[in-house]
Amino acid sequence: MADDPLFRPLIETARNLREKRITAGELIAAAIARHERFGEKLHAYSHWAPEQARAVARAADAAFAAGVSAGPLHGMPVSIKDLFAASGYPCFAGSSRRLPADPWERDGPLVATLRRQLGVIMGKTHMVEFAFGGTGHNSHWGAPYNPWDVAAHRSVGGSSSGAGVSLWEGSAALAFGSDTAGSVRIPASMTGTVGLKVTLGRWSTDGVVPLSPTFDTPGLLARSVADVAYGFAALDPAGIDPVELITRAETRDIASVRIGIGDPFLWRDCDPGIAEAVEEAVKALGRAGAVTRQFQLPEAEAAYAVFMQGSLSAVELRSFLDRELPEWLAQFDPVIAPAVRNAENVSARDYLGRLARLRALARSAAPRLDAIDVIASPTLCLTPPLMSDVVEPEGNLRINRRIVRNTVAVNYLGLCAITLPVGRDGAGMPVGLQLIAPAGAEEKLLAIALAAERVLGTAADRLGTPPLLAA
Repeated sequence: MADDPLFRPLIETARNLREKRITAGELIAAAIARHERFGEKLHAYSHWAPEQARAVARAADAAFAAGVSAGPLHGMPVSIKDLFAASGYPCFAGSSRRLPADPWERDGPLVATLRRQLGVIMGKTHMVEFAFGGTGHNSHWGAPYNPWDVAAHRSVGGSSSGAGVSLWEGSAALAFGSDTAGSVRIPASMTGTVGLKVTLGRWSTDGVVPLSPTFDTPGLLARSVADVAYGFAALDPAGIDPVELITRAETRDIASVRIGIGDPFLWRDCDPGIAEAVEEAVKALGRAGAVTRQFQLPEAEAAYAVFMQGSLSAVELRSFLDRELPEWLAQFDPVIAPAVRNAENVSARDYLGRLARLRALARSAAPRLDAIDVIASPTLCLTPPLMSDVVEPEGNLRINRRIVRNTVAVNYLGLCAITLPVGRDGAGMPVGLQLIAPAGAEEKLLAIALAAERVLGTAADRLGTPPLLAA
């Protein structure tokens, strides 16, 4: 894959496009060819749009020929999760019915930024219905296949279930996802990719079908931290130059970075090989000069306890459906429908009380983070489950609760986080290292993650090629 133009760093691909060493048409043709080769194996997309992609690639090349660079993502292949509204593309949000064209086929701010830069939308990726869950299960559309297991249909995570798969397929170099309780970081960890969850409010959720307006955040997945950093800068409203961000970040060494480790809640009850892989990665960072210290964030466990009382996102999703799509619930995925229906039993007093509890926990947690630069933990505590284990409501709920254990507190406490692949677990599946930072600290978080990646290597370095793509 190292010689494949689709698998080169985004910063290098952008330079090659500008300097006409490769055309957007050639890049997109290669992405389409990868999908033709691996698409049936992986099942990443709910809507594949090669003709639209070719048309945008032609426009991108015409702009380059005229000496115009529309932006950092000019000519780049990008997949978008099927809850991002985009003009000319159907939006199902993982449901069995196409959502109304107004407003769900009208570009939101993030998609509009991509299109202004002549980024190329390859298609819309599979997701859990209305983003309600982390297992990747979808009774309407089926689930993508995890490329790290050739023997069994294993979860790729959710709710952005097709995003990480599209990256390994090679049909996309950057993937749009969303994260309400971990829905970017979970599939990134399970597929051996990198996932960034930004601070609530940093990026607009306009044009994104809501699960929980209180906690929803857009996010990005890519094959390396450097690529995520490039995409973040290209899309961020602050107008950061990607080359400048990466160049500046590259001057930051891992030495003296304060890494908090050892919170019992975040490290306990991990499946074989997970804690060990993350511990070894943290030790490698320590050998490179990082300062590791014992650190506990009791608010993380307390926030998870609020989640276990009953999903706040279920209440907010049910409210959205009742207001905007009242006919949808009758056709809901039977695996997740009970939880959405049961949301009507949560009283307003309980709902508001839980939100108040989380606000108090967020205020309590914020000053603790002054003692460290990032918190390190396993992104997930479990091996990606077999899809056969999540096809019934009880099993799906039980496993989903375990999936989000280490991710949901980041959303509930208003923090930002990134996951990067650092090894494989006892079942040979990817393991993610989660780095958590305070609200609004994305640039610092990315600089630290880039420094960590320089020490630890990328997914290609640490994991190799997914077996399903080598078979």
